[in-house]
Amino acid sequence: MFIVYILGFVLSLVLALGLTPLVKRFAVKVGAVDVPNARKVHTRIMPRLGGLGIFLAFVLSLLAVMPFLPFDLAERDSNFIKAFLIGGSIIVLTGALDDRFDLNAKLKFLIQTGAACVVVFGFGIKVDFVNLPFSNDYSTLENWIAIPLTIFWIVGVTNAVNLIDGLDGLAAGVSGIAIGTILVMSLINGNLLVAMLCLLLLGGIVGFLFFNFHPAKIFMGDTGSLFLGFSLAMLSLLGFKQIAVLSFITPLIIIGVPLSDTFFAIVRRKLQKKPIFAPDKGHLHHCLRELGFSHRQTVLIIYGIAAFFGVLAVIQSASAMFEANWVTFVVICVMMFFMQIGAEIIGLVGQTKRPVLQLLSRLRVKPQDRAKP
Repeated sequence: MFIVYILGFVLSLVLALGLTPLVKRFAVKVGAVDVPNARKVHTRIMPRLGGLGIFLAFVLSLLAVMPFLPFDLAERDSNFIKAFLIGGSIIVLTGALDDRFDLNAKLKFLIQTGAACVVVFGFGIKVDFVNLPFSNDYSTLENWIAIPLTIFWIVGVTNAVNLIDGLDGLAAGVSGIAIGTILVMSLINGNLLVAMLCLLLLGGIVGFLFFNFHPAKIFMGDTGSLFLGFSLAMLSLLGFKQIAVLSFITPLIIIGVPLSDTFFAIVRRKLQKKPIFAPDKGHLHHCLRELGFSHRQTVLIIYGIAAFFGVLAVIQSASAMFEANWVTFVVICVMMFFMQIGAEIIGLVGQTKRPVLQLLSRLRVKPQDRAKP
C-alpha cells in the first residue's frame, strides 16, 4: 500500500509538471487570460486555466493507481469515486468556460448546484448521520435535512476556495494544507480511500505550485479554485461517513481559512449594503498587503494560518478517540477567539468594526488609574 500510494503521488506530481506548461500554451491560444484591473494585484496579462493541469494529473494518476489498490472498494466508495469524477468534471468545465468567457455569477451558482445534485441524487452521496460535538452518539439525519445540507456544503465550500484565489500560490497552497490535514486524519483512522485521494491531489497541487508560486507563470483560474473547493467538500463528506471519530465541527476547522474569509466577506458586504457576490478588496490577502507585507510574505502568513487551523483539526479529531470532549470545547473557543481578534486587527470587516478590541481596551486598567485613591 505504501509503495502504491507513493508512486501515485509521484506520478501525479510529474504529470502536473508536464501538463501545466501545455495548459499554459492552450490558455494563451484560446484567450483564457487574466487582464489586470483595479481589484487585482498582478500588473500583466496572465494565462488562466492552470487548474486543468491539477485536474488532469489527478484523474490520470487515479486511473493508473486504481488497478493496484491493496483493498477492495465498497459500493459506497465506488459510487463516491464516480461522483467525484463526474461532479468534478462538471465543475472544471464550468471553471474553464468562466476563465475564457467570464460567466455570470448566478449561472455558475446554478451549475455548481447542478453538480452537487448529481452527487446527491445520482450516486446517493450525502451526510446521512453526524457525530455531534461534545457527544459520542450519532444523530441520523432525515432526507429533508441531509439532502439540502449536503448540497449547501458542496456549493459553499466550492465557492469559499474561489474567494481566496487572489495571490500567486495562495488558493493552491491553502487547499494543499487542508488536504494534507485530511490526509493525516485519514491515516490515523485507517481510511485508505481518503488517504489515496488526498495524496493524488497533493501531487497535482505541488506540481502546479512550481509554476504558480510568486512570481507566477500561470493562474489556476476558476478551473482550479472551484475544483479544489469541490474536492475539499467531497473529501469532507466522505469523512462524515467513514471516519467515525470526526465530529461535525472538524471539517469546518480544516477549511477554516476560506470559510472564515467567506464569512467575514458576507458580513462586510452586508454592513456596507453591497450584494453578497459583489467583488471587493477587503479579503484577508488584500488586508495583509495593505498592512505592508510583501506578496510572498502575505502568502506565507496565510499558509501559517491554514496550518494553525489544520493542527487544531487534528487535535480535535484525535481527542475524540479518547472521548476528551473538553478538548473540542477548548479548540472551538481558541479558534473563534483568534478568528475574531485577527479579523479586527487586520480589518476584514472594516477599519471601524472592532468590538472585541474596543471592549478589551475599556476593560484594561491604566497604571495611573491604579494609583488614584
